[in-house]
Amino acid sequence: MSKISKYLLYEASVQNPKWQVNYLPQFHQWLTGRAPRSLREDFCGTGKISCEWVKKDPKHTAVALDIDPEALNYARNVNQAALPEKARDRVRFIKQNVLKPTKEKFDFIGVYNFSFYEFHERSMLLKYARSVRASLKSKGTFFMELGGGPGFTEPLAEIKKIRVGKQKFEEAWEQHMFDPISATCDFSIHFKLPGKAWMNDVFTYHWRIWTIREVREILIEAGFKKTVVLWETATTRGKGTGEFLPSEDAPPEHAWIAYVVGVK
Repeated sequence: MSKISKYLLYEASVQNPKWQVNYLPQFHQWLTGRAPRSLREDFCGTGKISCEWVKKDPKHTAVALDIDPEALNYARNVNQAALPEKARDRVRFIKQNVLKPTKEKFDFIGVYNFSFYEFHERSMLLKYARSVRASLKSKGTFFMELGGGPGFTEPLAEIKKIRVGKQKFEEAWEQHMFDPISATCDFSIHFKLPGKAWMNDVFTYHWRIWTIREVREILIEAGFKKTVVLWETATTRGKGTGEFLPSEDAPPEHAWIAYVVGVK
């Protein structure tokens, strides 16, 4: 079996870029009255979302920011290279800290997969929010993906089977002990190839678990005109449906995913 990149395994296990570029921009149009054209993807990693965005429409452009040169090299050499030639020129990958505003302004900026949980201090998240606001066009939107609930912080190891092409793998999402004083928790992703031992701690995270209320208050303090919560609906068994609705109250789900949207 040929060697498979850890980034390809991550994309197959964790991401759903087509859903994000098809579904979330509808809320931008609902909030602003206009369809978005330009995207900035923060903590972009392999930039899969940005590549899907420019592939979707010839009028779409994207800039993807990260500080990890290895991930950015993969983004350029694999995901960008796989795009149709005309689409390649409409996406750029930049090694830059997201705390620094970009000179270019965008219709919407997204931070996905809970990546902003890397910021542990309120002052840093506020600085980030102000940087994003400065990088948005008038009436621009900022989409922040959050996860929470007891099921997001209790110790567990959840294993699922994934497929890359014709090959099947196993992925384990592990949650370690949550610290209620610092509101931080460690997470790990492990992979197992057929006939191989587990590859442990391929990706690791030390996150502060921010609450929706904290994030909304920070966005308003940063100068956003308003915030909207997009809450994932659930089945009668408490399983997420993948459909999000604007909400101002929600049931105490064991584990939940939501988006907080800041409107400039």
